[in-house]
Amino acid sequence: MTDEITPLDRAHAAMEAAPGDEAARLRFYERLTDSELFLLLQDEADGDQITPELFELPDSRFVLVFDREERLTRFTGQASPYAALPGRTIAGMLAGQTIGLGVNLDVAPSSILIPPEAVTWLAQTLGHTPQEAEARPVEVGAPGAGLPEALLGALDTKLGLAAGLARKAYLVAVTYDDDSRGHLLGLTGTKSGAEPALARAINEALVFSGIEAGALDVVFLADSDPLTARLARVGLRFDLPEATGPERVTATAPGMNPDKPPILR
Repeated sequence: MTDEITPLDRAHAAMEAAPGDEAARLRFYERLTDSELFLLLQDEADGDQITPELFELPDSRFVLVFDREERLTRFTGQASPYAALPGRTIAGMLAGQTIGLGVNLDVAPSSILIPPEAVTWLAQTLGHTPQEAEARPVEVGAPGAGLPEALLGALDTKLGLAAGLARKAYLVAVTYDDDSRGHLLGLTGTKSGAEPALARAINEALVFSGIEAGALDVVFLADSDPLTARLARVGLRFDLPEATGPERVTATAPGMNPDKPPILR
């Protein structure tokens, strides 16, 4: 049976094909961040505590993760305990512990060893949270022609992963009441409580676009807000996918709730 090529495989191939391309490298790390990864454990979880299987190399220790459960099973040759976690959560758990990531080792084209310092860099990059600010838009227009394609593509990908969290987003150029200018992304139909997750996702889109000193403001609007109509007239529209199927019931298995990651033993 031919193994399915995954988004992580494609991002890894693009990075390998262009070793000096910083944008390709960042896109790989973005895919790793967004992917659900299966972390190999020594044994079954004990409540909310997990013990990853550690592999010692001469200069580093590594945990093993796979972007498909069947890839983990193929590596171990048997059913093995694991915790399913977003890549961003695993990076945060390992940061500063001098532990690297072995990704899809020997079972996929995206097989790679990510050293501990790169895991710490990734966790620090993801830890850059958006800042709240107050300003009143006085003028909005079509987004600037010079807006990088990398950012537009990253926004399209991130918003595409946010199924059910909002309905639409509009990207516009904006001038504020203090005469400052920039770009604004207005989201409508936002699900209650989803604002922080959406703001983080958009911040990550900016970071992984490789745009130094870039900024993108985010606002959450009701459909009835007068600003919504103004954005809809001139903005670049993104349609977020609807959630498919019933909402997943909260699971108690470690790793199933990314807001409450398991504790490493």
